[in-house]
Amino acid sequence: MRLGLNGGFLPADMADMTPAMCRRVRDLGFSGVFTRFAHNDPRTASHASATRVKDLLASHGLRMFQATGFWQNLITPDEAIRTESVNTLCAAIRLAGWLGSQAIDTGPGSMNPRGPWFPHPGNWTSSARAQLVKSLRACAPVARDCNVILSMEGHQLVTLESARVMAEVLDAVDSPWVACDYDSANWITLHEVYDTTTALNNHFDVLGNRIVSCHAKDIWAQDALALHLQDGCPGTGLMDFRTLLVRMHALSPDLPVLPEGCAVDDLAGVVALFRGLAAKLNLPILDS
Repeated sequence: MRLGLNGGFLPADMADMTPAMCRRVRDLGFSGVFTRFAHNDPRTASHASATRVKDLLASHGLRMFQATGFWQNLITPDEAIRTESVNTLCAAIRLAGWLGSQAIDTGPGSMNPRGPWFPHPGNWTSSARAQLVKSLRACAPVARDCNVILSMEGHQLVTLESARVMAEVLDAVDSPWVACDYDSANWITLHEVYDTTTALNNHFDVLGNRIVSCHAKDIWAQDALALHLQDGCPGTGLMDFRTLLVRMHALSPDLPVLPEGCAVDDLAGVVALFRGLAAKLNLPILDS
C-alpha cells in the first residue's frame, strides 16, 4: 500500500504550495497527497498553476492520490441545479487531470442546505439515487478522457448510505472510471462500533475491487444520552486497522491509504502506527 497525507498542513490555494511543504510530506513518511485546494474554483483555475503543482510534487517523488471534487449536489430533483453541479464536477475532474491526480474524491451531496454531508430524508429516496446515477454517468466520459478516477465517498447520512447502496449505484453507472473511495468510519453503526472487524470485512466483501482508495479514520461511541458516534484520528478509537490494511493490500499493493481526522501534530504518530502495523503484518509500504 501507499500512505498519503490527507490535507494536514497543505494549503487551500495551490499558489501557496512550496518545496518546503513537499519535503515535509516526504520527511513524515508519506509518498503522496490528497489536496483540498478549496480556494481554486475548478471552472477558473489555470492550467499553468496546476502544472506548477504537478511538477513540484513530481520533483520530490510525490504522487497526487486525490484532489477534491468540491462536493456539489448531484442528487437534486432540480435539473438546472443538477446540471450545474455536473458541470462543476467535470471542471474539477479536468483540474485534477492538470494536477496529475490519480483521482478526485467527492460525495453525492445532500438535500440539506446546511452542508453536503448532513442528513435529510430526501437523501435516501429512490429518486435521489436515480439522479446520482444520471449525474455520474454524465461525468464518466470526462473522467476517462482526463485519466482521472471519479471516486465516490459514502456516509450513512447521504445517498450512498451503505456499502450495498454504493455497490448498486456504481454497478448502475457501469464505468471503470467511477469507483469507491472507502472511508473506514462512515458506515459504522452503533451495533458495529464494538466489532469493526466484522463490519470492515462485510464492506470489503460487498464492494471488492470497486474500492480504489481508503480514508483511514477511527471511530468510537461517546458516553452521552443522545447517540453520537465520533470519528477521528487513527489510534484513538475502536477501528480495526489491521483488518483494514490487510483488505486494502489484498485489492492491490499500489492503492493509497490516507489517514484522516488527524491534527498536524498527530501525523508523525499516525505514520508510525500504520508503518508499525504493516511491518507486523508483513505488508510492504511503497515509497516510490
